Amino acid sequence: MTNGPAATGGIPLPAPPGAGWRPTGSGVFPHAARVDGRWWVLRLNDFPEHPLHTLFVDGRHVGDLDDVPSDWQRLVNASAPALTGPERAEILDLMAGLGPYGAEYGTPCTGDWCSCEVLTDTWIRNQAD
Repeated sequence: MTNGPAATGGIPLPAPPGAGWRPTGSGVFPHAARVDGRWWVLRLNDFPEHPLHTLFVDGRHVGDLDDVPSDWQRLVNASAPALTGPERAEILDLMAGLGPYGAEYGTPCTGDWCSCEVLTDTWIRNQAD
């Protein structure tokens, strides 16, 4: 796991306390959990060119993950209710501009070896509808 441009030294991320991940209906931001009024959102990156996931809390970058932590696996439940339309809209508003890997640093990926360039807010919203 990395946090920003530098590694965090392997400090594990805690599981979202008291909440499970819910499907969002978005292939770019596939899971979200509401924890103490804050949205924890996983972005699915273009792996292996980038880390598998990036975690955001209320739109702020927390860290990159090459594997979902094992204690989170039980929280990702395919039978969990999907976000409602208004919740999904709230997530997509919160995550606006953060579709491409690196956007959280102000340098979105533009490499021709991955799909980051297509991850515009419009594409993400259309794909999630």
